[in-house]
Amino acid sequence: MPLETLWQRYTAGGYAAMRDAIPADAEGCFYLALIAFAEGEPDRAARWATAAAERQPESRVYTQAAAYLARVVQAGTARVYDDGTAFAAFIRGGGNVGLYAAVSAVLRAIYGEYESLRLLDIGVGDGLALLPALTPAVTRLDLVEPAVAMLSATRAALEARGIVYGAYPQTLGEFMASVDGQRGEWDVIQATWSLQSIPPDERPAAFRWLRAHGARVLIAEFDVPEFAAPLSPERVRYFVARYERGLAEYSGDGGLVAQGFLLPVLFGAFDRTAARTNWEGPIQDWMDDLRAVGFAQVTARTLYPYFWADAVLLDAR
Repeated sequence: MPLETLWQRYTAGGYAAMRDAIPADAEGCFYLALIAFAEGEPDRAARWATAAAERQPESRVYTQAAAYLARVVQAGTARVYDDGTAFAAFIRGGGNVGLYAAVSAVLRAIYGEYESLRLLDIGVGDGLALLPALTPAVTRLDLVEPAVAMLSATRAALEARGIVYGAYPQTLGEFMASVDGQRGEWDVIQATWSLQSIPPDERPAAFRWLRAHGARVLIAEFDVPEFAAPLSPERVRYFVARYERGLAEYSGDGGLVAQGFLLPVLFGAFDRTAARTNWEGPIQDWMDDLRAVGFAQVTARTLYPYFWADAVLLDAR
């Protein structure tokens, strides 16, 4: 029974219609694992993932999924960022090395276009994109980051370099509400993979604020396709193909990143009990939203062929 048939059966008859489904191959077994997981049956999901791994042992996704779900059955689902060691290894390894080098290089080149630059970084994190990009042209630097520990790391790095800055441990919404007058004017406002946390219906208000307070806005995001439904065959196949690439980038760490970060993220995307925390989508949608609030010039440049999706820098003025 191919994936499309399983999907039609699921949409027509619900989970009950999948009880006696017989998948045609490893892909179908894994699909049933995702459905069972989404339906709150991790033990059944683990059995189907094991079947997928047995049928196609060369698949990193299937073998790692079987191992991950076995742990879930024993210990429950962990939150994605519970294991700081795994996330640290992920963000500073694999394709992230090239990704952050690429975005930092582009940002540094843009800063070089200014003799004096007032810069606001929204969601700066621990400065992985910002710090290598900084030039003497940046004469005013403001940082917004709600994660206090990550902001503290950026502040320590800036202080070690003698760079003066303003730091605000707030969400963007909180920061927007607190800004007025001269303090709220910047030549460049940048956000690297931080605005995807804003739901699409709230994004126009944020974009209007960016336009009102920044002469130029730089947004780095991933160009992710739009899918018809969470468990549609095209979405599942996208995840499997992309995660095969991502897992391969960390194949030499004994499963640290796979089990501590990538597999929790993968299954979290199909977990109906988890609150949604990011809204990625096609870059064209981001560009349309920016133009809709009044940005006259919006361009996009590809930064890096990341395993999940191409990373793109939007430049709006």
